[in-house]
Amino acid sequence: MIDIGLSKIALIGAVALIVIGPEKLPRVARMVGMMLGKAQRYVNDVKQEVNRSMELDELKKMKESVEGAARDVENSIQTNASDFEKSWAETTGTTSSDELPGMISFPEYKHPKKNWRLKAGATPQWYKSRAGVRTKALSGAARVARFRPRPARNA
Repeated sequence: MIDIGLSKIALIGAVALIVIGPEKLPRVARMVGMMLGKAQRYVNDVKQEVNRSMELDELKKMKESVEGAARDVENSIQTNASDFEKSWAETTGTTSSDELPGMISFPEYKHPKKNWRLKAGATPQWYKSRAGVRTKALSGAARVARFRPRPARNA
């Protein structure tokens, strides 16, 4: 930054000691050091911002060049494909590009529209009753009545 030698620093210190006085010199030196630190941080921030903006510009240029190359490749592929289709149509004598000779066309897949949740169970009713499978929903009151303890019989 600034080229200051040891002799110049000693001369500045002697002048500061005479002008400011020995009792205020540490406080002034601390304040000068803080200001120099703030200035250095500000300069570093400005440098970093300039570097970031330069990198962004480079990235934008690179992006544009890649996009241009991709467009060129896409155009060349399309022209080659159209040329191939034209030459294929000329050699085979077909005008429609949908059907190729010797190719079997299969019907299009259609969903059967079945719902597996509605499938009827084939389990017999007597088996369900013996195994304890619930076939009907119970209300809360019916469940309480079903599991209520029975009164003890006196013999």
